[in-house]
Amino acid sequence: MTSPASTDSVPPQLSAGPRPAPGPAADEGLARRLRALACTAPLHDLDTRKANLAGEYSVYQMAEIALAAIDLVTLNMDFDTGADHDQIVARLIPRIAAQAPRRPAAEHERVARWVLENLINVGSVDRGFRAVYGVFGADGTYVRRDYDFKLIEEVPGPGGTVYLRTTDEAVNVLVGALDTDVTSAQIAAEVKLEVLISRGRLADAQLAAEQARYRTVQYSETLRRALDATRRNVRAVDWLSTVPDMITEALDHVADRYRHENAILTNIRKARDESEDLEHKRRAAELVDIVKDCIRRHTQLQSRLLEAGPLFRAEQDRQAFSAPARTSGTDLYGHLLAPLLPLPVERASRVTDAFFTHGTGLRTPVSVRMADLVEILLTPPVEREHLGAEMPEPDLIATPDDSRFSEEQLTAATSLLDLPADAPRRLSGLLADARRRDPELPYLVALLAVHAASPPFGTAYRQGERKLLFAVDDGTELDDPEFGGADLIVGTALLDAAGMAADRTEAA
Repeated sequence: MTSPASTDSVPPQLSAGPRPAPGPAADEGLARRLRALACTAPLHDLDTRKANLAGEYSVYQMAEIALAAIDLVTLNMDFDTGADHDQIVARLIPRIAAQAPRRPAAEHERVARWVLENLINVGSVDRGFRAVYGVFGADGTYVRRDYDFKLIEEVPGPGGTVYLRTTDEAVNVLVGALDTDVTSAQIAAEVKLEVLISRGRLADAQLAAEQARYRTVQYSETLRRALDATRRNVRAVDWLSTVPDMITEALDHVADRYRHENAILTNIRKARDESEDLEHKRRAAELVDIVKDCIRRHTQLQSRLLEAGPLFRAEQDRQAFSAPARTSGTDLYGHLLAPLLPLPVERASRVTDAFFTHGTGLRTPVSVRMADLVEILLTPPVEREHLGAEMPEPDLIATPDDSRFSEEQLTAATSLLDLPADAPRRLSGLLADARRRDPELPYLVALLAVHAASPPFGTAYRQGERKLLFAVDDGTELDDPEFGGADLIVGTALLDAAGMAADRTEAA
């Protein structure tokens, strides 16, 4: 039996209702696992959707083929280029053929291309994947978030070629870790590799060596994206603290990896030479190749790190002192037709000839091969009519007049808006006058007034207009039974006729 004293001693946080959901800091671990699960979803989706293919494809393990494709693209891409699409397909075919050796080679190639295109997500607009997951906010409310990611992306190469490159998410799927610090993961992988080699577990050591190489590729990708962003816009990258700190850490990382990998290489060669087991010798030889590839990639990464500073300064000078692009459209009426109409034909034809000579561009020659030239010379001329071929009579159909307002209403609205230059009016007064004339007329007046809120001054000036209707919003609210918004001030602006005449004379 519980005494009253024991009941009073219960802490208030235990006797209260349910505790609120944890905040973002406590929920970050769950969000990271949800993002990791989302990155593997496209691979599992391949095995689900293979039933939609025309044929019997249940024998193929699509997720396994997808992991092999990500592996091949990651190991075949370089710092500046990526992996070739056809080469990846050709290397996937033997693995696919091993799953179904009795199937035709054309089917194996189709499976390889289907898996690769689904990893690129060719059918989507941005060729990316999206997953929705939820976290708890600081106030305990459930918030849904979108997680956009890509696994393999197509990047342009020199000469119009297209390469394949894996993203950070794909590398994380491959090595089984998401949002892992690149430097710490690399150090841990190589320490693990050294311990496994010293204990003679070469099969596990090969897996650890491949994981270390994937982390090196990921580190190079981080630097490459920063340099590409700098070439596009130097202000988009933080070269004050973020990138210099990353370069310093990366150079220290490369120096440590050189010493570590050379020591690992020595131990592998020693294990290869001293072992009498043929399987151990083969594993050790494969490890030597993997570690040599890691050393090559670190050498390439070091050279790019040393070139990053000069590249930033060169791009800063180029983007800071380059002249801004100047683009201007051509107004055929204001720039060409209006200045030429008052001129005689002799003077006007010189201007039109020069304009159309430069405006039509280059003309492709008729014969570009010797066979075409001989055929043109030996073909007899065709007799032509003096006035040309007979023109067919056009079949003209009258367009129905489906306009809402009549010509009389347009004339009435124009006369109502023909205001003196020194006497602008409010839109509310114009609408009231229009309503007294015609119940439909206020809609046309309001339409013309709203259009006059952004008057085309430049076009009217070039076309020789003497005055232009304009509307200005001064913050007054419109008080009208049918319309809402601002009570515009509508007026007429007089344009500079002398300036227009001078401009047309100069153009001529």
